[in-house]
Amino acid sequence: MTQFWLSFGFGLVTASVLAIAAVGLSLQFGITNYINFAYGDFMALGAYLTYELNVSFLHWNVWFALVGGSLLMGAIAVLLNRFLLSPFARRFEKSFYVLIVTFGLSLIMLNVLDSIWGSDVRAYNMKIEQVLHIGPFLLTRNQLIVMAISVVLMGLVHVMLKTTRLGKSMRAMSDNTTLAMTSGVDTKRITTITWFLSGTLAGLAGTVLGITEGNLTPASGELFLFVIFAAVIVGGVGSIYGAMAGAVLIGLATEISAAFINPAYKLDIAFVILILTLLFRPNGLFARPGRA
Repeated sequence: MTQFWLSFGFGLVTASVLAIAAVGLSLQFGITNYINFAYGDFMALGAYLTYELNVSFLHWNVWFALVGGSLLMGAIAVLLNRFLLSPFARRFEKSFYVLIVTFGLSLIMLNVLDSIWGSDVRAYNMKIEQVLHIGPFLLTRNQLIVMAISVVLMGLVHVMLKTTRLGKSMRAMSDNTTLAMTSGVDTKRITTITWFLSGTLAGLAGTVLGITEGNLTPASGELFLFVIFAAVIVGGVGSIYGAMAGAVLIGLATEISAAFINPAYKLDIAFVILILTLLFRPNGLFARPGRA
């Protein structure tokens, strides 16, 4: 029973990282209606930008560096969309072609990351912390901070979508872009803001992933990308709240399963859940109309 609760605590940490990444991917998909296969590389680049601010360049505290690296990744995401992805999206009506472009972008970014930082395992400059005994859980202060960041961000996303003009415009575009445009919504501006938010969340997710795992490689984001897809699809593609719920389900399932099976296979549990969801509820747990 003790092992179960320890794994449950680790699952909450994994779910926190996964929720940040999944919400960013869902935001981007909700506006553009195409899947970004380079999202994992966005995470890795954001993590390395934080690494430069923390270790190599300005020697900032890792939490200040996290903010700087994530914002830089948001700006880079806007540029990539404006000068690479948007031209293809305007030229080709079928999103399949843009999906292929994002896959090519992923390969390019992976090689760029490898050429700049190499394939050696790196780590952030952080103090070694003692494990805190909180009820049945054993967690570090950094893990608690990551969980707090995730909860705060999920709350802010909820407030933005439900109460702000920006959030209402995003929801309008997600439902029907043409109707939103004719209703006076500045779709280009909303798309730019969405890409900035999505890129920032990707950079943030990549950094907290590096913090919780204690290491960083160019392929870290790509390996985690498939788990993100599982969380998004299980929750319901295009549903922000579905992405949050899917992240919690996948995060807990993968870590708790590691207490009973070989930990090397714990990520396979995410795909088992994904397959079962596609068999019995193919639109996801919180699917939106028109997003099947």
